[in-house]
Amino acid sequence: MSELLEALYRGDRNRVDEVLAGDPELDVFEAAALGRSDRLGRLLEQDASRANAFGDDGFHPLGLACFFGHVDAARVLLAHGADANLLSRNEHIQTAAIHAAAASNQEASDEATRYELVTLVLEHGADPNLPQGGGFRAIDAARQNGDTQVEQLLVEHGAQA
Repeated sequence: MSELLEALYRGDRNRVDEVLAGDPELDVFEAAALGRSDRLGRLLEQDASRANAFGDDGFHPLGLACFFGHVDAARVLLAHGADANLLSRNEHIQTAAIHAAAASNQEASDEATRYELVTLVLEHGADPNLPQGGGFRAIDAARQNGDTQVEQLLVEHGAQA
């Protein structure tokens, strides 16, 4: 896993900024996690299979874009064939984009952003009842965040209460 992703996962914004100051050539995972839609689009135009690739940590780009609250990056990935129901292969968390979108509590992800991301992945075929590893569902994440609008959206799309 890259130093940049490690810093993002730790929430170390200073280190993220330091690494970005060196103007690194972002890979598909970093571009998704940072919401760098232009870079993401170029990478996917070169090789659309990157939209469903798994990083060294087992996460996929769509899940990263959703978790870090980047709607435009998620749109780019979905437009290039990202699978909205693809579960990550991380040894601790097997999550899909819908879980990441509903669970995100990153600085860029308020309830309105989570709602938009959940709507987006639902429009692209995300299963509202898809369990992640351990059985946790997107509606459970919405409830945990107190997102009544996201919870209602999921119910309207068939999530079992």
